[in-house]
Amino acid sequence: MNDARESRCRDVLRKRQPDLTVVLEDITDPHNISAVLRTCDAVGIAAIHLIGTYEPYGKHLGSHSSASAFQWVNVHRHADRESCAIAVRQQVNTLLAACPDPGSADLYALDLTQPVALVFGSEQHGLSPAMRALCDGMFSIPQVGMIPSLNISVACAVSLYEALRQRQNAGFYQSPRLKPAAREALYHQWQGREIYRKSEH
Repeated sequence: MNDARESRCRDVLRKRQPDLTVVLEDITDPHNISAVLRTCDAVGIAAIHLIGTYEPYGKHLGSHSSASAFQWVNVHRHADRESCAIAVRQQVNTLLAACPDPGSADLYALDLTQPVALVFGSEQHGLSPAMRALCDGMFSIPQVGMIPSLNISVACAVSLYEALRQRQNAGFYQSPRLKPAAREALYHQWQGREIYRKSEH
């Protein structure tokens, strides 16, 4: 890794948000997962959580387009919802379920500067009732069209950019929020992945 690349990596790590994450439940399209990861990297998320997600998702994506986001965002796999919720609550205080229900809070009314995980369900069925029960609340994205929901990767992007807007206004990207040891550990992970990626070509 040359000096310019190292400087870029360290600058990105200074903006990572350790108390903002995403949970995906039963996503079946690997390209949707890849698109979510790309957005997560863009807004400063260091790791996401997957529950029961389509197993070979990484194998279907090469090193081009948004697949490269796998290099920069850690992915934690969970066998079940309960173990995922326990793990996520070690990182954040609140899990919010994305549900287009009449009783859901408006996305733009949320305080996303608080430690939070945004939870999204499958393309076909949305979040399961069991996963909703493990969350602390529900939110929806305002829509005025005929189709009642957005693509999972689009919904995630809209939600995360609202989090980025709020956190920018609160100054969260102006100074490091990851502890030095955590930043250094991630840097070495990235360095190792970069070396491995180049060795494949």
